[in-house]
Amino acid sequence: MPANRSRVALTVAATFAFAATGSVAFAQKKYDTGASDTEIKIGNIMPYSGPASAYGVIGKTEEAYFKMINEQGGINGRKITYITYDDGYSPPKAVEQARKLVESDEVLFIASALGTPSNTAIQKYMNAKKVPQLFVATGATKFGEFKDFPWTMGWQPAYQSESRIHAAYLLREKPDAKIGVMYQNDDFGKDMLKGLKDGLGAKASMIVAEESYEVSEPTIDSHVIKLKAAGADTFVSFTTPKFAAQAIKKVAELGWKPMFIQSNVGSSVGSVMKPAGYANAQDILSAHYAKDGSDPKWDNDEGMKKFYAFLAKYAPTMDRNDGSVVYGYGQAQTIVQVLKQAGDNLTRENIMKEAANLKAFTPDTLLPGVTITTTATDFYPIEQLQMQRFKGETWELFGPVYQGKIGG
Repeated sequence: MPANRSRVALTVAATFAFAATGSVAFAQKKYDTGASDTEIKIGNIMPYSGPASAYGVIGKTEEAYFKMINEQGGINGRKITYITYDDGYSPPKAVEQARKLVESDEVLFIASALGTPSNTAIQKYMNAKKVPQLFVATGATKFGEFKDFPWTMGWQPAYQSESRIHAAYLLREKPDAKIGVMYQNDDFGKDMLKGLKDGLGAKASMIVAEESYEVSEPTIDSHVIKLKAAGADTFVSFTTPKFAAQAIKKVAELGWKPMFIQSNVGSSVGSVMKPAGYANAQDILSAHYAKDGSDPKWDNDEGMKKFYAFLAKYAPTMDRNDGSVVYGYGQAQTIVQVLKQAGDNLTRENIMKEAANLKAFTPDTLLPGVTITTTATDFYPIEQLQMQRFKGETWELFGPVYQGKIGG
């Protein structure tokens, strides 16, 4: 071969070699602890026991959803290993379980840990470790404060957004209301109360009585009696399932007929309204962002068809009437979306980056008009709600979808 042709051949070969090397570097897979070519480890903490055990089905639903994803080939070829532990709704136990998940099980991130007290207890630890505390199952406003806690993100509408919508409804429909508020004595209840007062603004004096309760109390009957005795004609119940059902029963037992507003987290048909007695629950008001699995009007909805098919095959013992089942499905879908977007860059930093890069994502179970959008300065994924009224054995939606935007 002539010298000049030899040089040309070497140059071409070098070019191809560089291109190949560059291509490999560009497509290089990145992993942190908890991720590999074959596996993605996700941790979870749930109250499978204790006063908030009704929410435990969220973890079971997510477990079943990830089983379905794995059977379908996983995410980008990787199977999900889902490790979920019970904390009994106890903050010290939540800390213990979080440390176990991060330091012993070596998960990539923790997702959907339930409850304001438990997530508060682990928030500083998770951020110090720089491990994502993703889509916490609580609406406390502080779980979207990205500047202070860049490794923590909420999912459902913030409690303050929800109770501001309740306030707007009251100001419009019953501006002379005498409001009695019952709230759980923790960040959940206090957040809801703050949003209500902020929403009422100059008319916060409409609140004539406040009663707080502890989750350790066996019954809240005495608190309901006090609110009725205070002359309230409007009852606002910022309660979790067990206590929401108790409140509905007691109000009926007393023959009290207030306008009754129930917080979203205590509005499940399966775990609240049915146990409380459908007759006792008539005309209760709430606000929601997800479809009601018990409502036949969604039977021909494409998203809910997928949800029902999932239940039939992967979670046949789950109650479609239970709002927590609908919740777990929507959260699991959102987690999967983040992992799909992350591709082969499965670092903890990139997981947070993609969680903050959701663009009008719509899980099958969200109401029409409700979507998930996040940015680097907006860690509140769902910020819309619609009012609903309980009739018969289902919730009936009415009015527009309200925006309760907090994030930037």
